[in-house]
Amino acid sequence: MYNKPLVITPGEPSGIGVEVTLKAWKSGQTGVFFLLDDPDRVKERAKAAGLDLPLRIIGKPSEAKEYFSDALPILPHYFSNACVPGKPSVENANSVIKALDISVDFVEQGLVSGIVTNPIQKHTLKDAGFKYPGHTEYLAHLAKDSPKPVMLLVSPTLRVVPVIIHDPICKITDLLTTELIVEVCLITAKSLMHDFNIKHPRIWIAGLNPHAGEGGTIGTEEITIIEPAMKILKEYGVQISGPFPADSMFHGTARDQYDVAICMYHDQALIPLKTLDFWGAVNTTIGLPFVRTSPDHGTALELAGTGKANPESLINAILLAEQICSWRKKTLKNHLYE
Repeated sequence: MYNKPLVITPGEPSGIGVEVTLKAWKSGQTGVFFLLDDPDRVKERAKAAGLDLPLRIIGKPSEAKEYFSDALPILPHYFSNACVPGKPSVENANSVIKALDISVDFVEQGLVSGIVTNPIQKHTLKDAGFKYPGHTEYLAHLAKDSPKPVMLLVSPTLRVVPVIIHDPICKITDLLTTELIVEVCLITAKSLMHDFNIKHPRIWIAGLNPHAGEGGTIGTEEITIIEPAMKILKEYGVQISGPFPADSMFHGTARDQYDVAICMYHDQALIPLKTLDFWGAVNTTIGLPFVRTSPDHGTALELAGTGKANPESLINAILLAEQICSWRKKTLKNHLYE
């Protein structure tokens, strides 16, 4: 196990982040982590959820290991306004963003092994002037010397990567390029080798159009954009196949034949993933110089404060972060993991 803990961010303070974090600690399934949050708020949410759990305020990340077996370590981080379950406040947006800044600073100082982010309420942040589509893009902005951030979603039965992430459907054909596909696939292949110990990753790529364009009769992007990207990737030695019709890529026999599916846009990737395993899926940002994972669900405002939130995805996010840190330590010998 590592000698550095993971940091868990609060995410949207009116969502379910605190509750699932409390339940993740209670599960006893994970290694050491600490929560960056307001201790009094955590106590209130624990009581509301019927979770009578010991909490321990810490002064620095290194103290988490000492107390983790007996209590959930909390490093104090405060919000500007009251955090009412189910009712996000724009006034708290800066504190939500600041928690991400602090967490990246911790990992860059080598004080933590990686970051696990609880879900944020994107429109609330945007109302406060936040200029980034989501976690993925903002963390890439904070990272030093980072290539393009790539969203890799992982479940026990499927890994998927969307080339276009948080953009409207109407913009996809303008944004999708051969160069972008090549960049995303190279970052993905490298991550599978270093973060998942897959020595020769098998990549399948989906077409953009129905029936993968059917030879150009239902769209030409497969011919003009995707196939040229595949040719370049094969020259790099990447084991890639396709483009395949997306509707035939996700049954069991197909999934056995690849290690990751590259999809052209967000929902093409996430619909099959969440259909197969909604609660077990995890989001991780690859292409960063540090480890970041997150539960693959939103803030669930309607469940906040009810005690009904399911912690499975967060637990899996913590476990995946630990696994990636372990493999990076072995394969990259990155100074952050020494």
